[in-house]
Amino acid sequence: MAEAKTIPAPPMAAAGYGKRSAPDQAPRTREMFAHLPVREAYIATYVDRLPDGAAMDVKTLAKALPYGQQAIRSALTNLSEAGHLRRVRETVGEGRTQWVWRTHFSRTARDDAWWDKYLKVDAPPEPKAQAATAPAEEPEAYETLAAVGRADSRMGLSHAECVALAPLAALWLARGVTREALVRALTAGLPAVVHAPGALARTRLRDKLPPEPPRSAATAVVRLLECTGCGTPGRPEALAGGLCRACHGRPPEEPAPVDVAALAAAARAASRAGRDRFVTSLSR
Repeated sequence: MAEAKTIPAPPMAAAGYGKRSAPDQAPRTREMFAHLPVREAYIATYVDRLPDGAAMDVKTLAKALPYGQQAIRSALTNLSEAGHLRRVRETVGEGRTQWVWRTHFSRTARDDAWWDKYLKVDAPPEPKAQAATAPAEEPEAYETLAAVGRADSRMGLSHAECVALAPLAALWLARGVTREALVRALTAGLPAVVHAPGALARTRLRDKLPPEPPRSAATAVVRLLECTGCGTPGRPEALAGGLCRACHGRPPEEPAPVDVAALAAAARAASRAGRDRFVTSLSR
């Protein structure tokens, strides 16, 4: 199976955007994308290893991968049809008036029924599904974790540790904890020597996680599924495989074909008639 090359830290999307990992995926293996063509397997392997919140637009992926934008756009379309990803726009923020665009990815291929149930289009997500997806604050969570070592050198975290711990830290931010309070929670009462700051941070983030604030009707999320190929929004039944009819290769419904020859003949006739009227007016 194709292996994605090792590259520097991927660019992160703006808060709320970017990649979202689907829940309940099978463990990573070398053969997890063996059913895909080489190009699609290479790109899927790379995307699978991106942290949640990473930028997933075609231009950014083309800068990191040995494929052009058109090739990546086609590969993402094929991965959508194979059941590995869906493009979604949804509302976020107070009052749910801001729209964000997200790419939900699953290394385990899923059918349309699974994706439709998971995404709950036009309906508020269940608490379990909401917890399974990465919160919008992950880029901010990464920055906060990186700042922990600056606040106390005993808790210096590597890039890999910040990426791995970002989903847990993002839950704290999503539950109303400020960045400063999160740093204090990870640095308060430390022993004289910290041998494994990453493990200690994970334990504190997991065991001291604040309770989730109560949900209200005002926090309902509106989700619109989009065609992976062209971005056209639509109902799930109209986007089989996450693609619209045109992007599936099936021609969309069109009006009756135009008789070009008849139109040309009519134009010539109209031109002759106009010329004849002009000549007649001169002879009067």
